[in-house]
Amino acid sequence: MTSRALRTRSTPRLFATYAAIIAVPVTLLGLVLAANYRSEAQQRGVQEGRSEAVLIAKTAVEPILDGRPLSRGLSSPETSALYRLVSEAVRSKDILRLRLRDENAHVVFPDDGSGFTDKPERPALLAAHGIVSARLIRLNSDDNDLGPIGPPAVEVYQPLQASGHQVGVLEMYLPYAPIDADVSAGLHTLYRDLTVGLALLFVALFLIVFSVSRHLRRQVRANKFLAEHDALTDLPNRALFHQRAQAAVAHARRSGTRAAIAIIDLDRFKEVNDTLGHHNGDQLLAQLATRLADHVRPQDAVARLGGDEFGIILCDVVDAEDVLRRLREVIEQDVEVNGLPISVESSVGFVVTPDDGTDVDELLQHADVAMYLAKSQHTGVVRYDPNDDHYDAANLGLIADLRHAIDEGQLVVHYQPKAALEDGRVEAMEALVRWEHPTLGFLYPDRFIPLAEQTDLIDRLTESVLTRALTDLRDLGDEFADVAVSVNVSARTLGRARFAPQVIKVLESVGVAPERLMVEITETALLTDPPRAAAVLAELDAVGVRVSLDDFGIGQTSLGYLSSLPVHELKIDKSFVLDMLGNPAHAAIVRSIIDLGHNLQLRVVGEGVETDAVLDSLREAGCDLAQGFLLARPMPAEQLRRWMAKMPRSRRVHA
Repeated sequence: MTSRALRTRSTPRLFATYAAIIAVPVTLLGLVLAANYRSEAQQRGVQEGRSEAVLIAKTAVEPILDGRPLSRGLSSPETSALYRLVSEAVRSKDILRLRLRDENAHVVFPDDGSGFTDKPERPALLAAHGIVSARLIRLNSDDNDLGPIGPPAVEVYQPLQASGHQVGVLEMYLPYAPIDADVSAGLHTLYRDLTVGLALLFVALFLIVFSVSRHLRRQVRANKFLAEHDALTDLPNRALFHQRAQAAVAHARRSGTRAAIAIIDLDRFKEVNDTLGHHNGDQLLAQLATRLADHVRPQDAVARLGGDEFGIILCDVVDAEDVLRRLREVIEQDVEVNGLPISVESSVGFVVTPDDGTDVDELLQHADVAMYLAKSQHTGVVRYDPNDDHYDAANLGLIADLRHAIDEGQLVVHYQPKAALEDGRVEAMEALVRWEHPTLGFLYPDRFIPLAEQTDLIDRLTESVLTRALTDLRDLGDEFADVAVSVNVSARTLGRARFAPQVIKVLESVGVAPERLMVEITETALLTDPPRAAAVLAELDAVGVRVSLDDFGIGQTSLGYLSSLPVHELKIDKSFVLDMLGNPAHAAIVRSIIDLGHNLQLRVVGEGVETDAVLDSLREAGCDLAQGFLLARPMPAEQLRRWMAKMPRSRRVHA
């Protein structure tokens, strides 16, 4: 069944679901309002009966009485007059029953025995003390009444006054039917208006909910697309490419066919950017992406992996090298950018599954090795050959050494301060790991971190550095309690669901407040798996850990995506800062990043500050913090403590 057919079937069902969901509260609201209206109408009816009883007492009953308390009894003239009054009123159906009670609430009229009791009712006793009461009951429903249960009536107990003082109580039962008829007539109109109003409310709510839901569904689809696709070319990104590669490997294994995974890198693309500008370079990438997508089969896949690198998946392929060479020829055809024909060459490395393996990460790594071999040898298209991979044995040995290094404490952490440009105060220090290898000597992170990132060892290394950095931060003492530490986190570690709980656990065990820790990530790490990265960062942000986006300006971060993430700091890539005085374009980029960061309520750090002139330019541009050799080189924790102790707590930053 097609997706269009599914949508056609699901839309009426969704329509009915929305209608049912909205109808329930609207119906309940109508029932509640109707019940309230009925209750209020009955109360008005009782009040109307009470008013009528007061009128009868004042105009018909009290004038008959001679002013003596009713406990002394009624005179013959009073009794006769009352019988005439009652008989006429009952005959005309103005009242159903009338009784007189003395000041102790005992019945004195009529003397037919109805209503006589040793213990008068509570409403009668209240009326004997001057309190009027009225309620809706049925005639003869009291225990001391005689005869069958009668029609609904308004029972009123009204104090009787004569000669300026209370002489007794008037008990009267007024027919409720005429009152109910008037009430029902009013309620009918009210119910009709209420029904129309609720129906209009139902329609309005339904249209609002349906419209908002449709918009949200479109937004969810758009967000899902953005999370899995490259913003410039609309091609799948690295995360989606990885998923499709896994699917292709699984299909090849099940069906007994072969699939190829290739990585294409454009040669000398940097020259295009430097010559024509990044905007034209982006146009070139977009056109090449469209061209590649148009020249592969529907079952194949094309992705942009980042920068000028593309990924290709060829399913059920017989001669992958021939297909890739033809795709390379397609890339080399002229592309017109702003009226200028441009031709670029490419280097392609590929693997074939299952011949070259079935682990996707390993296949991608091998395709990358083959691509760099094709680039270095200028051979165009190269299939991975283990004999050409000269780095595996040495790297595997170094990885094995790194496992022991973590356990045996061979890793050391140096710290480089970040100072506020406004007053020179050191706000934070970046933790930078080093390795004192027993045979290779002092190794910088670019020698072993990339290897660790290819394995789960990066998680152990990150935890080790995090624990060491937080411990050193704590040991600085109360004098530097306002200083924070930042720790770099790789894309692989950031993609772990357990990373945030692990950070929180280390914070608690060391005893450092979360607000003093800053996690530094790159744009590449952020975009490797955007949904998972966002979830991990949100979990860290919830406990107070801050996030810094490192090397900003050289990646492909969507500004819309950036604004939705819990990022607190932007670090301008040092490639822009180092030559900003001699490169107007880089100076403009630095100023733009500073303005962007401030508009997003973020702190901005300038990296790679090595001269006073660059420092002054950053300060004039409004940059918040500076980091670089001009301030201090990375140093061990004890040396950093002495360095910070010598610095005034507030001063202008200078060399």
